[in-house]
Amino acid sequence: MRKPAKTLLAILLLAATILPLHAQKRLIVVDEDASGPGGTNQMAILALLQAPQVQVLGITIVTGDGWRDENTRHTLRMLELTGHADVPVARGAVFPLVRTQEETRLDAALDGKSAWLGAWGRDSSFSPQAAAAIHGPYEVPPLPEGQPTLKPIDEDAAHFLIRMVHAHPHQVTIYAGGPLTNIALAIALDPEFASLAQGLAVMGGSLNPVTTNPEFAYNPRHEFNFWFDPEAAHIALRAAWPRIDLTPIDITVKAPFTQAMLDEIAKSPAPSARYIAAWSQNRTDMWDELTACAWIDPAIITKEVSVYVDVDLSHGPSYGNTLAWPEPLKPATGVRLAHAQLDLDTARFQKLFIGLMTSTAEPASK
Repeated sequence: MRKPAKTLLAILLLAATILPLHAQKRLIVVDEDASGPGGTNQMAILALLQAPQVQVLGITIVTGDGWRDENTRHTLRMLELTGHADVPVARGAVFPLVRTQEETRLDAALDGKSAWLGAWGRDSSFSPQAAAAIHGPYEVPPLPEGQPTLKPIDEDAAHFLIRMVHAHPHQVTIYAGGPLTNIALAIALDPEFASLAQGLAVMGGSLNPVTTNPEFAYNPRHEFNFWFDPEAAHIALRAAWPRIDLTPIDITVKAPFTQAMLDEIAKSPAPSARYIAAWSQNRTDMWDELTACAWIDPAIITKEVSVYVDVDLSHGPSYGNTLAWPEPLKPATGVRLAHAQLDLDTARFQKLFIGLMTSTAEPASK
């Protein structure tokens, strides 16, 4: 009778070991330009915060679609309004590594204008809408959603990122929804940073999108996150990540935020749904939300291509454009493989996103 008893004991011990691992939440740090209120950046953060199987260790803010300080406050206020006030927020880079606003303005006369300038304002000649109000990097206009009482932590973004991967080696995914400045700084500070992470999930790059949007139709390798800080993207894409998942323009143009989605979300009393109903009226492609949801549920992606990716650093018309090669054609310069997503199960994505935004379960960050 001893042998069966020993076998049963071994099974019980094995189960006790496996079950906690199975139940363990997936760890992620969210690096975002986090413009708000509402919109693609804040809704992507919310998707990760609301996912029950995910633990958001913190949010790091970088200048991109808007200035760092303003978008830090938008993020803090969103966390208050949606029940995620326990999540730490760290401020990161105010400016790109090399590109400057003045250089970009001067280059536009020679090389042509960019449709979206992010924190540097909107070119009214490109769009019938008036140019967005432009203000300095440290000026924070009144927030329409109200001022936050929460404060960012004292630690800067790069050191926070480094500390998280050292605290949880090979377990933390770095999600990058904005320019990659904070991530490049973390790589420069700690050569082990990328290799200690589980991987990088990045909304960035453009290969050959099929769209009538003139921002991409006439310049198919242009994408804002890479363009705004090309040197940072170059550093990040060449780092020793165990895996890079890339959500390029090619797939995001297939994922619009529809009125039907907004109407469905608005029916819910959940705090996240109330926030979106109030502040996400401008319906655009779901760039960052798709990146987040594809990481939460990889089955959303129905087609991807393995491609070596880099960024053009030549200071001319193609500065900041996406470079890509298949295995046989890649240069011998240390470029790394990325899994570029090209198509999706739209119904599955929409169902997941709506479900996350309307969930009244206990916040996943706790």
